[in-house]
Amino acid sequence: MRNGLDKDLIARVLGAEPKWTIAELEAKFPPRDLPDGAFVTRFAPSPTGFMHIGNLYSMLIDYKLASQSGGVFMLRIEDTDTKREVEGAVDLVKNAIRDFGFKYNNDEIYGPYFQSQRKDIYRSVAAELLARGLAYPCFLTADEMEEIRVKQNAAGFATGIYGEWARDRDLTADEIIAHLDNGEVPTIRLYSTGDPNKRIFCKDAVRGSISFPENNEDLVLIKSNDGLPTYHFAHLCDDHFMRTTHVVRGEEWLPSLPLHYQLFNMMGWTPPIYIHTATLDKIDAETGKQRKMSKRKDPENNLAFFLAGGWPTEALIEYLGNILAPGYEEAKLKGAVKTFWDYEMKPKKIPMSGGLFDMKKLEWWAKEYIGAMPVADLVTAVTNWANEYGTDENKMQVADAKYLSAVLGIERDNPKRVRKDFITWKQTLENVAFFWDKLFVPAIDYEYNRDVLRAFLETYDPADDKDTWWNKIVAIAEKTGIKNGDVAMNLRVALAGRTNTPDLYSIMSVMGGDMVRGRIGRVLNG
Repeated sequence: MRNGLDKDLIARVLGAEPKWTIAELEAKFPPRDLPDGAFVTRFAPSPTGFMHIGNLYSMLIDYKLASQSGGVFMLRIEDTDTKREVEGAVDLVKNAIRDFGFKYNNDEIYGPYFQSQRKDIYRSVAAELLARGLAYPCFLTADEMEEIRVKQNAAGFATGIYGEWARDRDLTADEIIAHLDNGEVPTIRLYSTGDPNKRIFCKDAVRGSISFPENNEDLVLIKSNDGLPTYHFAHLCDDHFMRTTHVVRGEEWLPSLPLHYQLFNMMGWTPPIYIHTATLDKIDAETGKQRKMSKRKDPENNLAFFLAGGWPTEALIEYLGNILAPGYEEAKLKGAVKTFWDYEMKPKKIPMSGGLFDMKKLEWWAKEYIGAMPVADLVTAVTNWANEYGTDENKMQVADAKYLSAVLGIERDNPKRVRKDFITWKQTLENVAFFWDKLFVPAIDYEYNRDVLRAFLETYDPADDKDTWWNKIVAIAEKTGIKNGDVAMNLRVALAGRTNTPDLYSIMSVMGGDMVRGRIGRVLNG
């Protein structure tokens, strides 16, 4: 077994004495007191830009598995890549979690939850690895590593620091001290004992047991420039001491699985269960082929697209839940469950191939969701969206809550005939814009029967009930020699500027006598 470094040299290599022993860390972050089978998951984004649909897809799995099992869902900010960090990105993450209705439980015992604030934990674990000879200080410069990479490429070898290319993996204590005395700051590298000719078996909750070649690369654990850990080392320490049971991440991380198993095994810790999700795909408009959603090409990849566009966040959750849990839509249509939160999602059934994200299918889920909303909730949702994202015209539309309630309440009192023409909060307001004179667009090309409109005004009484109103329509049709529907169509276009609307009597009732007379009068005088 390889000898490690002594306590004093470890302190010099790390720039400080480790704050805790492993035993002290185990006591500081004890196993969680949770029911058997409870999932402890974490959403762990890097604050490097906008929140995309893949983030929501992954976060939904995390949150659903934790909530349905009586477990814990955490938010961890992986801010160790200081060069790529974007100002304000953490707020974007927290706002997205709030906007989509998730709640995280960041218990103080297991914090802090920013990796940049956990340096002492990483140093303490690195000290243990250095003491056991499982890690070593490396003094290779950037130029020297580039020279190695060039030579490896020229010889057709895999690039990286491993084997004979790992110059410093067996430095003596005196050689390490000489480098330190020279003012050199080392990275801390894994002393890998893996053999790529051998295979390691790793478990994925979706794919089952998978074998990979063992990792032989001496990957960096602690960086020299800022003393922060790499993703791989932070992952090891944080998921162990936060007592994470399940890690949800994209399938692009599958090649890292043998390394992470190697790290957990070296520490003698049980690795979490990994769930590697497939990509979210779409049908490319130009090629007609299925491809991965793109940050650059697809505006709907950005969660801000859905929020600013007024898509019901609950409908987006329902749609993604249907992609994640085959069988959910059928259960919902049969009335076995009301929402995705009522349906048990099983990790083994999460699709292994790319889930197809279809905006038309999302429209269906949105119509279903809005169609089932009580009017009061619909008014609240539309108002909240308009006040945060809408135009001045939208804000004007929601200023009178009573009038808006009457407008949005048309044809929503019959549960057997659910109205399904609203898709987003933005489109809802556009759909009913004709109820406001300032937003009304007359149908200037429609050929009105002005005799019908004059006859209607002669007998129009806003106090008429629906039967009385309809009898007057019939009388006008008989008088003018046209069909009842043609009379109604003339009125509909004059009042709404369109040929397709909800119930005409309800429209007139909401508009009131003055608006009805005014719009018909403008047609007659036009």
